[in-house]
Amino acid sequence: MKKDKHAVLSILRDKILSGALAQGDRLAEIPTAELLGVSRTPVRIAFRALEQEGLLTKLPRRGYQVRQITNDEIAGSVEVRGVLEGLAVRQIVEKGLAPTLLSTLKECLKAGDELFAERTFNEAKIQAYVEINRQFHDCLVKGSQNHAIATALQINEHLPMASVNALVFNPEQTEREYERLYYAHQQHHAIVQAIAAGQGARAEALMKEHAQAALNSYEQIAASGLSKTIRTE
Repeated sequence: MKKDKHAVLSILRDKILSGALAQGDRLAEIPTAELLGVSRTPVRIAFRALEQEGLLTKLPRRGYQVRQITNDEIAGSVEVRGVLEGLAVRQIVEKGLAPTLLSTLKECLKAGDELFAERTFNEAKIQAYVEINRQFHDCLVKGSQNHAIATALQINEHLPMASVNALVFNPEQTEREYERLYYAHQQHHAIVQAIAAGQGARAEALMKEHAQAALNSYEQIAASGLSKTIRTE
C-alpha cells in the first residue's frame, strides 16, 4: 500500500519512541525515503512536523537529529494536555451542552464505530482514525468556549508527544494498533456519555484518564523496541 505523508509521520514517531531511531541518530531524506518506499516529499514534511513536536532537531547544514527526550518530558506534556482538556469538558457541562456540539460528537463516535467494525487495521484506517480523533478533541476544546484553553494547548503541542495528532503506528504490529486505538475510542464514548448526562466532574476525570492511556501506550512502545531500525549512513 502506498504510504501518504500522515502514514510516514506516524511510522517515524513510532520508531523514535521505540528506540529504533536512537537519540542522537542523524536522519537524511533520501535514505529514509528509500527505506520506507516513498518519495522525499512526505519524508521532508514528516521531518518538519517532528521538529515542531520536539522529537527532532534540525542540523545546521543538512538533515535532522533525533532529539534527546526524557520520559519525564513526555509524561509532563501529556499530563498537561489531560488537565487542559479535562477543564474543557467540565466547562462544557457547566456552561450548558449545545445540541449542535452533542450532534458533532456523536458523528465522530459513529465514524469511529464504523472504522472499528472489522478487526482489521491498516495504514489507511490509521489515518482515518487520526482525523476522527483530531475532530473529536478539537470539538471539545471549542465547545468549552474558553479561548485560554485553546491557546495553552497550542503552546503545549510543541512539547514531545503532547499533540493529539502525535499518533504512533507500527505497520508490523497491526493487532496491537487496533487494540489500543479501539480502547481509546471506547473512552471517547464514555466521555460523551458523561457530558450528555451533565456529569462534569466525571467527564473531567475521564479526559485525564484518556491522556494517561495515551502515555501508557507510548511507554509500552518505548519498552518493546519492535520497530525496524532506519539506517541513514
